[in-house]
Amino acid sequence: MQFLAHLSPFWAGVAGAVIAGFLGTAVGGVPVMVVRSLPERLGNALLSFAAGVMLAATFFSLLLPALELAREETSGRVPAAIGVIIALAIGGLVIAMTHRVTPHEHFGRGREGPHVQRIRRVWLFVIAIAIHNFPEGLATGVAAGNPAPHMPGEIPGLGVVIGIGLQNMPEGLAVAVGLLSLGYGRARAFMVAAATGLIEVVGGVAGAAAVSVSHALLPWALAFAAGAMLFVISHEIIPETHAPETGGTISATVALFIGFATMLFLDHTLG
Repeated sequence: MQFLAHLSPFWAGVAGAVIAGFLGTAVGGVPVMVVRSLPERLGNALLSFAAGVMLAATFFSLLLPALELAREETSGRVPAAIGVIIALAIGGLVIAMTHRVTPHEHFGRGREGPHVQRIRRVWLFVIAIAIHNFPEGLATGVAAGNPAPHMPGEIPGLGVVIGIGLQNMPEGLAVAVGLLSLGYGRARAFMVAAATGLIEVVGGVAGAAAVSVSHALLPWALAFAAGAMLFVISHEIIPETHAPETGGTISATVALFIGFATMLFLDHTLG
């Protein structure tokens, strides 16, 4: 991925979102060509791994850099912390309100939101995935599109790009298998699953554009993206993968720890 170091910050953010979002999701959907279903415990473990990656990225790749940059802008620890907390809360609130007013359907919890009976079921799933994926793309675009000065050859946000790409693979597989269960053919299930990765590209464009406009927006954009991802982790993934009736809460928890450790390693070694 060395080519990312030679792009402008905006295009590096967009390219990072394409790699992590679209390619990661598409690669994850490939196994649907040979399998028709996943054991529930395995599916939950894979998604829990994704949640662990997202959780670590939220703290180490988004919030900690946001606090450091905010201290430089505000010249104080207290104003920096307050500003980051506000941006974090706004990010979570925006996704929460979107979740509340948008009709959608989860593979586990069923239909939510207004007017769900008026919309075809596959589109309800796509909308749910859009709510889920946009914050991930936003985080990738902000991290990879970081316009701050860096060493020659250094790739800003590389750990985030690789980490989000890894966690998109089990998500892409889960979406494709879920669509198979609704009666869609293998090719169509794969294409729809891959297409949902484009939603992350939209988020990546938004994130990269925001920090390209002004470097001063970077700490607040990082914190906003962290809040959006934290809502998805807490409200969407963990409740579905750790439900007692699934019988796989221990394996899901272990997978979450592994995902967290993986992202911690990537962030520390790649930045």
